[in-house]
Amino acid sequence: MKRSLVFLSTFALLSCASPLTKEQSLVNRAVDAMGGADRLAAIKTVSAKGTSKQWEPEQSDMPGGEMRFANETSFDVLQDRSQRAGRTDIERRFAYPTPRTFKFTEIVLPDSGYVLGVDSNGRNAQSQKMSPPAHSMSGLRLATTQREALRATASGLMLEMRNNPSQVRPAVDLEVGGTAYPAVGYGPFTVAFDPKSGLPVRVRTLDYDNIWGDVNYDVVYSDWRDFNGVRIPMNRKYELNGRMVQEVQLTDFQANPAIDPGKFTVPAELRADAAKPATGTVPYQWVIRRQFIGTYMDSDNTSFDARATQSLRLNELAPGVFHVVGGTHNSLLVEMSDHLIMVDAPVSDAQSMWVVNTARQRFPGKPIKWLVLTHHHMDHAGGMRGVLAEGAVLVVGQGAAPHYRKALASPMQRNPDMKPLDFSAVQILEVPESHVMSDSKGRQVIAYAMQDNPHAKGLLMAYVPDAKLGFVTDVWTPGPPLPDKPNPGLISVVRTVTRTGIQPERFAGGHGSVAPYATLAKLAGQ
Repeated sequence: MKRSLVFLSTFALLSCASPLTKEQSLVNRAVDAMGGADRLAAIKTVSAKGTSKQWEPEQSDMPGGEMRFANETSFDVLQDRSQRAGRTDIERRFAYPTPRTFKFTEIVLPDSGYVLGVDSNGRNAQSQKMSPPAHSMSGLRLATTQREALRATASGLMLEMRNNPSQVRPAVDLEVGGTAYPAVGYGPFTVAFDPKSGLPVRVRTLDYDNIWGDVNYDVVYSDWRDFNGVRIPMNRKYELNGRMVQEVQLTDFQANPAIDPGKFTVPAELRADAAKPATGTVPYQWVIRRQFIGTYMDSDNTSFDARATQSLRLNELAPGVFHVVGGTHNSLLVEMSDHLIMVDAPVSDAQSMWVVNTARQRFPGKPIKWLVLTHHHMDHAGGMRGVLAEGAVLVVGQGAAPHYRKALASPMQRNPDMKPLDFSAVQILEVPESHVMSDSKGRQVIAYAMQDNPHAKGLLMAYVPDAKLGFVTDVWTPGPPLPDKPNPGLISVVRTVTRTGIQPERFAGGHGSVAPYATLAKLAGQ
């Protein structure tokens, strides 16, 4: 009788137990394929070395053209997983926008992050103040770095998913190259698995790109190798809408090495002023890819250094001619008799909407009728939607219209700054040589093609004749001292002035401030 009762009780317990869901089964199988939960959990510290290469698709020479090769990097990583602490020593050798090498260290803790050394041309106020150079990461960068660290660490991600089954959710299979991969959702990630091996093969996030709108950002794991029973993907390729923008190759991996806790020490001044990870909407692609080319301004406002200023501002250069400054990227705003003209819409729709709202208050009844984009690069065109939503005509270089038409047709459901709109009716005007925009009182703004420039096909210069003011982006940064000899960018400015016959006294820049043209002309032998 007792044996029967024991049997019935056991049967009742088994019959009440919940079967594994499809999602839990996929995760458990992946953990087993990587060495098992016990082995993965036993990894407390990690030492790894590797190299990476990065490309920037929206800094191409031609609109919609081949990606620019940005840099190649070597790195050493230390992780203390029990403390959720990581240190990466980096040597990054840039090819674009200019050759240079930055050596720096990133230290990431659960609630703060730090950069020791110089990692960008766009150094923020704290970096410039500290000696030796260092700064605490902005909340935006910290949140991005933590997300990408978890994505990159396949073993850590899989173990976390296994240990939090209630947070694993169903997801539609990912179809790549005609193959469907079973997938699950976890936090911001969609994780796809190899049906044969059970290993994770792809981890996707749904991001927003300031040019292409809603984008898929994937890491693809490969080159799995065994380290004492634990399988690690030594190769990671990162894809943006299917185009590889980064490849990381690990050359060495060690589990459970002894790590000096001092490796995670940072100056007290940095700790006292550290930001916590940003929550809510984070512009991941801006944070990630501006680092690709070493120009990221590490700030919790993407437009300006929040440690140094509170806002953008309008700087009047001549009656009715305003330089939008205060941030990393500038615009020009020109008042006409019954409308406004804006040159460049940099960074984000949020920055453009600041200009739109400021202009609406300062120039009531005068909409922005023309938006002139000097060129297609993401940092100077990324706010175009915020201006075009006002009904502006888009003025671009010759041959660039198809690129902009395709970009504006892309979905923008994830745009953090404005609601989705239909831009199919936007008028796009190409400038083969010049285009004059005028008003009833005779004021003109002229867009000129900058032929044979070294920066981008279809690059435009803007000129306001009555103010004798030119505006250029990237080929000259007015304000800082000129070099000893003119470079190709500066020469292209002088050649455009000479060819068009204009007579500028000053130039304002998409970067920098304002400078006299005569100084540049003298340098170029004019």
